[in-house]
Amino acid sequence: MAGLTTGGPNVDVSLLYEINGAARHAPAWLDRVVSLVGEYGILLALVLLVLWCWHGARRQEEAVAVESIAALVWAPLAAGLALLVNVPLREFVGRPRPFMQHEGLQVLDPGFGSGLGHTEFSFVSGHSTLAMALGVGLFVANRRFGLLGIGLAFAEGLCRVYMGLHYPTDVIGAFALGTAVVLLLAPLAMAALNPAVRAVARSRRAGRLVRAKGRALPLPVDLPQAQTPPAGQRTHESDLAA
Repeated sequence: MAGLTTGGPNVDVSLLYEINGAARHAPAWLDRVVSLVGEYGILLALVLLVLWCWHGARRQEEAVAVESIAALVWAPLAAGLALLVNVPLREFVGRPRPFMQHEGLQVLDPGFGSGLGHTEFSFVSGHSTLAMALGVGLFVANRRFGLLGIGLAFAEGLCRVYMGLHYPTDVIGAFALGTAVVLLLAPLAMAALNPAVRAVARSRRAGRLVRAKGRALPLPVDLPQAQTPPAGQRTHESDLAA
């Protein structure tokens, strides 16, 4: 882990200076926008995207809606689990923030830039882990929304490097962690969540969480049974047969 900890002159550091160097030449208002977007904006957009996808999934057929909404429930659960995995991983790697190792970086977060009271390690990026887990979870539920969510996750990682808070490899590791947690545990999660969501769909009160208002559950179809005519009564078909 020494290579990650020291952060010597390598491609990782070169990319850090290249991306973060754009902040030095950008207008102050743009730096403020990127800082807000990278800290809160993209994550908020991903949450809204999950809600939007859920709203559309409720209008689908019941079987499809159950699977889609189960995947949407799994997305934030997987994101939270990935953040929990990240806690011991950061302690194990022990990589300091870039501005603690290198001079001349433009740090857009004043709290981290001061270096006071912040001992948090850099690998892997928590924001990028959370964003990619939500994006991949969306992809499991709906490919169109998922591609948009993954694109937002890439933008989140770029913002974190631009802000001078992470190395590019911190972001790449975060993408790998978020993706792995979502996909590797998805079969077990879906096996547990699908029956739960299906039970909610059958509930009168909570059913609207799974199906839109006005979309009733399919009723069992009763096949018409042939009626046996009373004894001594001839039917039209029997007359024809005769």
